[in-house]
Amino acid sequence: MEKEKGGGTEPWFFVGLFIFIFLIWIATGGPTRGLSFKGPSVAFNNGTSTSLSGGTSFSLPKAPFQIGESRVALPGPSSSGSLLMPSGKATPVTLSGVAYGTPSPYQGLVSMGHYVSGAGASNPIDESVRLQVSPQTNVPVDVSGWTLKSEASGSASVIPQGTALPTSGIVNAAQDIVLLPGEQAIVVSGYSPIGGSFKENKCIGYFAQFQRFSPSLPQNCPVPSGELRTYYQGSYIRDVACIDYVDGLSRCQVVLSPPTTVSGTCQSFLVTHLNYNGCVDAHRNDADFSGTTWRIYLGRTTPLFRTKHEVVKLLDARGNTVDAFSY
Repeated sequence: MEKEKGGGTEPWFFVGLFIFIFLIWIATGGPTRGLSFKGPSVAFNNGTSTSLSGGTSFSLPKAPFQIGESRVALPGPSSSGSLLMPSGKATPVTLSGVAYGTPSPYQGLVSMGHYVSGAGASNPIDESVRLQVSPQTNVPVDVSGWTLKSEASGSASVIPQGTALPTSGIVNAAQDIVLLPGEQAIVVSGYSPIGGSFKENKCIGYFAQFQRFSPSLPQNCPVPSGELRTYYQGSYIRDVACIDYVDGLSRCQVVLSPPTTVSGTCQSFLVTHLNYNGCVDAHRNDADFSGTTWRIYLGRTTPLFRTKHEVVKLLDARGNTVDAFSY
């Protein structure tokens, strides 16, 4: 029987083809060449993306502004824990039933310390919130007309005007409170012990002898013995009784009734220089005279905030939200 033509060469053709492909694979990397798989990915508004293949996972941000948390944050960059709207968003949002409101242009430039000192205190002079202006702001910020609001109760108080350099014993003229870059303000719910809001200075501690301040005023008045050496009329070194008496005084201590055991010159020094007005007259031009903290008083007879389950908002003069936090 005659064989079929070409029947013995066909298998060798496929074997040769396989060997040819194998040699090409070896020449291009062989087993060292990785296989690339690219699955679906999630793109973010900052230009980055995350692949969802190979078991990669991602999580959405948790709902912020929950009552009971020590701080709150909206999705988006935030280094201070403030509520920040994502870049370019200018419409109100609702967070767990609380409307954040329209973000202020001052958001991120002015912030609150996310804590209410003495929240719900029986005396509102003991309840306060701190404001801080970022050192990177580069411009002064006028906060008079801004509002502190309790979202829980709906109560709110407007930040008033104040006096940058108060004078004791008179009614001081008021002007808008302007915070410089890096400065802060302690906003107290109650009335001012001296009748108005003011900025701290080198002599401000003298007020603490006769009024109660919360938090307490800094006691950084000039040292009495140094004042004696500078402002005593005559040769103070010969007035030993005066030196001994002044050495026993504390900083920011007012002498209401100078002792009769010291000279008349010493008594004049004590009455003229060791009090608030005398200190201001002598040191107002010192490089370190002005402080960096305002004491702002809202003039309330009741506390503004609840002791717990509260949302605190700071609103600018147009009612836009500068900062907010919950506790």
